[in-house]
Amino acid sequence: MHYLLAFCLFLSTLSIPLFSTCSGAVPDGGQDSVSVPDRLECPAHATDEHIVEYSGFVVSYNHHTLVPNWVAYELTADELQVRYNSKSSNFSRDPQLKGPQASREDYSCSGWDKGHMAPKADMRWSERSYWESHYFTNICPQNHQLNGGDWNRLEQAVRRWAKHYGRVWVVCGPVFDSCRYGTIGPAQVHIPDAFFKAVLFPVEGGYGAVAYLMPNGGTHHPLSHYLLTVDQLEQLTGKDLFPALDDPTEAAVESVTFNPDQKSYR
Repeated sequence: MHYLLAFCLFLSTLSIPLFSTCSGAVPDGGQDSVSVPDRLECPAHATDEHIVEYSGFVVSYNHHTLVPNWVAYELTADELQVRYNSKSSNFSRDPQLKGPQASREDYSCSGWDKGHMAPKADMRWSERSYWESHYFTNICPQNHQLNGGDWNRLEQAVRRWAKHYGRVWVVCGPVFDSCRYGTIGPAQVHIPDAFFKAVLFPVEGGYGAVAYLMPNGGTHHPLSHYLLTVDQLEQLTGKDLFPALDDPTEAAVESVTFNPDQKSYR
């Protein structure tokens, strides 16, 4: 498939396997760690990951890379009703989280956007959820054209799907390989090489899933260019996504790509 080949070529420009590098990128433990809720959107996790449960999403935060390992949330049609319509974006540290975090000073004059993983537009169903989405535990350095371009179009598609299907389950986050972009700020926030997003849909008593992988650059393509199966994404990232599904369902759902606009499989 041309889109998977394109990503393999992209990854081949990086020196080592996608999910095994960036010294320190493996989660480190600490007393703020809690168990991941038993939710469809939450991926498998190490026992020492720093898991933070907010009102609208769950984060596995990495105190070394200073970006999330992953962010997961359920988005319902009801939550798309705007109940808090602030236009402000006041990014801040999570005051309840122990350990190092990124800050505004790290991003200032860096040339990189503060890229939301759980989008603020998905969190306008309450004032609390909206402002929690601005914690740096939910933020990654993201190319400006990607943040306002293809990544934003994918976020808009997810909202459209949530409205149509009633609910969807989303897991997304950064992907590291050679850390080709380095770090930003005095705290040395790691800049991801790419970003992934996987979406699970309720389909006629079962489930369908779709996955995307986008390099952290400024190119623009149709969303289909970034498309792959969840199985392929798992192989590229080393993550086990949607493990709350029973094994036969997980195997069936993750091996094919669901087309949510046509309710068909590719």
